[in-house]
Amino acid sequence: MRPALTHIALHVPDLDACIDFYHRYCSMQVIHQRPGKGTRIVWMAEPGKEHQFIFVIMPGGQDRHLAADDYSHFGFALESRADVERIAAMAAADGCLIWPPRDEPYPVGYYCGLRDPAGNYVEFSYGQPLGPGSEQMPIP
Repeated sequence: MRPALTHIALHVPDLDACIDFYHRYCSMQVIHQRPGKGTRIVWMAEPGKEHQFIFVIMPGGQDRHLAADDYSHFGFALESRADVERIAAMAAADGCLIWPPRDEPYPVGYYCGLRDPAGNYVEFSYGQPLGPGSEQMPIP
C-alpha cells in the first residue's frame, strides 16, 4: 500500500480568525465540524478537493513566531500573476502581507507571502511546476 498525504492538523490560538483567513484568501470551505478539545474541531478544504486534502484546525495552539528569513509555509497555486498581485493587495490592506510579490527563477516563479492569524506563513504563487495547469511543465 502506498501512503497518500490527506491532511495537515493545526492547533491555532483563534479558531474563527483562522477559518475566516483560509476562507477569504484560499477559498477553503468548512466541510465538517464537531465538538472536541473543549470547543470544536473544523475541517476545511478547497472546493472539489474535500476527499483529497484538508486542513484540520483545532483550538488551543500558540502563536507561531517565525523569523523573517524562515520560509516554512503552506503553498497555494494561482492562475496568473494578476491573482498574486490581487492577493498581495488584499493582504497589505489587512496588514498580513510579509513577502511582497516578487519574481524568482524557475521553478519558484512569481509569489507573495502572508501571515495567517496563527503565525503560519502562506505563499501564493504563479508559474511553479505545481498545481492546476502545471502538468505540462517539467519538474527540475
